[in-house]
Amino acid sequence: MHDITVKNIMFSYDKELILENISMKIDSGDFVCLLGQSGCGKSTFLRLMAGLSEPDSGNILVGDNELKGASLDRGVVFQDYSLFPWLTTGKNIILSLQQKFKNESKKELKKRALYYLERVGLDKATFDKYPNELSGGMRQRSAICRSFALDPPILLMDEPFGALDAVTRAKLQDMVLDLWRKDKENRKTIFFVTHDVDEALLLSTKIFVFGSSPSKIIYTHSFGDEEKVDRDSLFNNKEILDLRNKLIHIINKDIEEKINLKEIII
Repeated sequence: MHDITVKNIMFSYDKELILENISMKIDSGDFVCLLGQSGCGKSTFLRLMAGLSEPDSGNILVGDNELKGASLDRGVVFQDYSLFPWLTTGKNIILSLQQKFKNESKKELKKRALYYLERVGLDKATFDKYPNELSGGMRQRSAICRSFALDPPILLMDEPFGALDAVTRAKLQDMVLDLWRKDKENRKTIFFVTHDVDEALLLSTKIFVFGSSPSKIIYTHSFGDEEKVDRDSLFNNKEILDLRNKLIHIINKDIEEKINLKEIII
């Protein structure tokens, strides 16, 4: 089990406080959306979860173990795909797999890569193509394929669909949800950064709203097992519409208070 406990995280950059007293409790297999305006510290928090930065104080526990440094137990999907342009898609994937599955042959690694390429909706020909031969959606599918192929129990996704058109974005949202749902016995715990309220409602089992920097968690919401949102309920379910409006109001109110505070200081 990989239950996660975040306790009183404080983080500063160049003497400026970015995150203030962040705490949360995550159950293994949760799909967590970190929601808030751009620049509020969501991606910074994800870097702490990835072990790429360290908090000033507080800690993050995965099970009973304190999180220290990067680990292959935590996969990361960035917005910019992070594929080496001089390697084919297949070699990009296998390069990562070699770090975790050191005893597997290249044939076995290729088989694993092709299996996950198929799971994210890409054909075998993609394996031998370079990133510049792929569309933005295909490159992002390849990056997601790489992370799922590593089979980490925790997956960190930093606005992975932010640069995509609406149709491609919707397709990839459905794809990630499908991948997450199908692994019932080994379901990954996902942290997903977004500033899109509809995306957070569609994907999450838990939502944490981050306020303006220095960021605190200003609102949380958890969905019960039978309350998972689908696209139809985003627009037709009164309770979901009310929650959507509430989230938008909370974020807008936080922005207005920050603007008013700056005007008072000036």
